[in-house]
Formats: sequence, structure tokens, C-alpha cells
Amino acid sequence: MSVRDGATGRITAVSSDSTHRFSKPNRAGITLLAGLGVAGDAHAGVTVQHRSRVARDPSQPNLRQVHLLAGELLAELAAAGHPVAPGELGENVTTYGVDLLALPTGALLRLGPEAVVEVTGLRNPCLQIDAFQEGLLRRVVGRAPDGSVVRRAGIMGVVRTGGTLRPGDPVGVELPAGEHRPLEPV
Repeated sequence: MSVRDGATGRITAVSSDSTHRFSKPNRAGITLLAGLGVAGDAHAGVTVQHRSRVARDPSQPNLRQVHLLAGELLAELAAAGHPVAPGELGENVTTYGVDLLALPTGALLRLGPEAVVEVTGLRNPCLQIDAFQEGLLRRVVGRAPDGSVVRRAGIMGVVRTGGTLRPGDPVGVELPAGEHRPLEPV
């Protein structure tokens, strides 16, 4: 599947949390800070903030400043008996109408009136998902017919231009020039 340049969608929910918890509460709005992430969120920073990554090498650049998840996945999970609300899988921005997983590395997402997030890669889901809801991990990680791993728990990005986001704001896609690189886990 591919995404066309200029594709549009909308933000359906925004979430943040100042502490490291699996789920993030929904907010009326969040502010993205260039080069840092979501203002006040535990994962904001120039260098890695996810605890397992900090333990390995705290000087790594933070390629996971913003976590975006397609609302279409939440609808699919609910239909399969796994009701999950926006923010409960730890995402900051829940979208509708853009195939996030089909974006290439380096795509720019224009969020709301001014914010720009550069897509860095796929979220690599962990066992905490099954601790949240038993059996959920196999719904968001699977295998393609060729045996490769398929990760569907959202994408990660870095903030290039800050701004405030609210539910209902538009999402626009700007594809990078040249050959597109598929998303890899970050």
C-alpha cells in the first residue's frame, strides 16, 4: 500500500503524560516543541527517554519524540474483541484517514495549523501490550506471507516545527523527494 503526497486526514485525540506509564490520558490539546517532543511528556527530550533505551545508551538521539497511531487500528482491535481507547497504547496523537504505516522514512506530517513531525520509523511493540490486555500483542505484531515481522502499533517521529494540536485538527502528508525508504523499528 502507498500514500500519496498531499494525503489528508485528521487528529481524533491527543494524549500526554509526565510520568512513564503505558497509557497516556487524553488532553484538550498538546504542544509540540521543535527538537524535543510533546511539552510535559515523559518521552520528550533531545536524547532517548524510553527507559530501556536509556539503560543501553542515554546519549542516543531521541527518534521517538512523538508516537502516532491510526484510529482505524483501534476500530479493528475493538471489532476483534479488544476495545482500546485513544491514548491507551501510549500514543500522543491518534489520527484518522492517513495510512501511517505506509509512510516512508522521512515523510513530513503537517499537524494542525503549524506543527511538522518527521517520521523516523515504526514503534516496536513490547510485552507490556499483553500486560495491558492479554492477547493484544498478537493483534499488533504479526507475520507477512514472506515471514517478515509486521508491526502495526504506530509510528514514531521527531518534531521539526512546534505547535499546538487539538482533536479535529488536520493531518497533511508531504513525501520525501527521491527513492522512499520503508519504515523500520526505532
